[in-house]
Amino acid sequence: MASLDKHDAGIDEDAPGQPISVPDNGDHGESGKLKMIVQLVKKCLGVKDIAAMRLSLPASLLEPIPNLEYWQYLDRPDLFAAINDSDDPFERMLAVLRFTFSKDLKFIRGKVCKPYNSVLGEHFRSHWDVIPVSYPSDPNEPPIHHLYVSPPAAEVATASWFGTPAMHSMPDVAHPSFSESASVKSGKSNKSTFSGFSFMSRPATTKSTPATSPELVEANPEAGVSSLSLANDRASAAADLLETDETAADKPRVRIAFLTEQVSHHPPVSAFHASCPSRHLELAGVDQISAKVSGTTLRVMPGSFNKGLFVRITGPPGEGETYHITHPVASVNGLLRGSFYVTVGETTIITCSGGADGQKLRAIIEYKEESWLGRAQFALEGLIYTYDPKETVHEEWTRVKHVPRERVLAVFDGSWRQRIRWKRVDAPDSEYATLLDLSTLHVVPKTVRPLEKQLPTESRKLWESVTTKLLNKEYGEATKHKLVIEQKQRDEAAERKRKGVQFLPRYFNPDITSGLPTLTEEGRSAIEEELKEPAEHKLEDEVAPKPAESAKA
Repeated sequence: MASLDKHDAGIDEDAPGQPISVPDNGDHGESGKLKMIVQLVKKCLGVKDIAAMRLSLPASLLEPIPNLEYWQYLDRPDLFAAINDSDDPFERMLAVLRFTFSKDLKFIRGKVCKPYNSVLGEHFRSHWDVIPVSYPSDPNEPPIHHLYVSPPAAEVATASWFGTPAMHSMPDVAHPSFSESASVKSGKSNKSTFSGFSFMSRPATTKSTPATSPELVEANPEAGVSSLSLANDRASAAADLLETDETAADKPRVRIAFLTEQVSHHPPVSAFHASCPSRHLELAGVDQISAKVSGTTLRVMPGSFNKGLFVRITGPPGEGETYHITHPVASVNGLLRGSFYVTVGETTIITCSGGADGQKLRAIIEYKEESWLGRAQFALEGLIYTYDPKETVHEEWTRVKHVPRERVLAVFDGSWRQRIRWKRVDAPDSEYATLLDLSTLHVVPKTVRPLEKQLPTESRKLWESVTTKLLNKEYGEATKHKLVIEQKQRDEAAERKRKGVQFLPRYFNPDITSGLPTLTEEGRSAIEEELKEPAEHKLEDEVAPKPAESAKA
């Protein structure tokens, strides 16, 4: 999945394509922003790939968050940490499916937005300390979450490809600006709200990173954050949000460390790596998108370097397994109305390789095509099946209908925004059970080191001046600071060209053609440093918690 536009590098003379700019019209209200967006859409019509454009946007159209911070797949790190919990390969595939459905929760709970562009060599690092999920007595039921949950949304029935009614909720996308700053009660406090980017954070316990800390947006909901929203989630806006399940609050936390770096500017490409040593898990991949405007829709697809996500299990019970998760195609709709909402199309394929000898498992998630009439359904179908790694015929099975029935172990259906159910087909008495109910889940906030501990090329430090001006509604000044950062990047590129030297990433090795980036020695050190950051709670494999200094964001 993708944000509205990953590329905003100013007018860059080295970029291919004709230069396109959208001047600031001086009207920074929602109507003024919408007019600028309409201008941009008209200029982008017919462009084969927006990534090839030389584009300049006024700061008033940007959200106060760096692209590298926004662009990650750990919205529910507790589900990532649960992938290697089971001895059963089938249950591990179910866990990978849950992670896959939850990794882009920001697009369900939040809104379509335009973060800052990443400059070459910029990097971002953070970590999460999460209460691990627990498991009910019924093995067919989903795991129990203990962080950032709310009651489920109401459901309605629609037709399923497998012949039985599929239950899922019908989000109202006809009125997408409904109650974005509605109060969301917390199990710990009644002061939590979700406004602007607060769906990605909770208030910090210590003052740090003011440049991009979303908690400052919470404190000042009107501070330059667009209300052009993703969709109306009435159930979410009215629900009680439980930040921490007090019955599980004393459990040791699981830490996941994350590092990402902008490794190319033309085309814009970033590499990322996440590590969860206590659960023997790693996540890595390359981010690059291709985007095209068609009518009132922005269609977003993976770029040529973007091969998907790679989850590697480095210890028992699933030691040696790698799960390759491909990206679907996403569309941002309603561009000319300012009523942005995301739909997903085509397929995601999850392939397990490595590990023990024998047959392996593969899953297909097929997103139903949306009708031109009526409300968006956000529906999907899918299945889990066996394949022989010594053969290649399974590579031709890219749709549900392609898979021979004798290979199928389980089927699932529902809504990628709400409840997804599943059942085994190789067991005669099997009944549908909940795989995951996304309507109950909220984005878990990350922890980021204070600004004074960050390097000049770290995202929050780098963009501090721009974000401060945006939060203060000083849009003209924000644009000036943004242009200074962009000009510095162009000057550095010109100097490298003059000297005949190439840029080399600091944290990732430069060869990313496989789509699976590898860390340099400095990259491994950065991950280790993040894993050793002080904690508020006792961590797995620790005797006692360390004092907390970092800030939640």
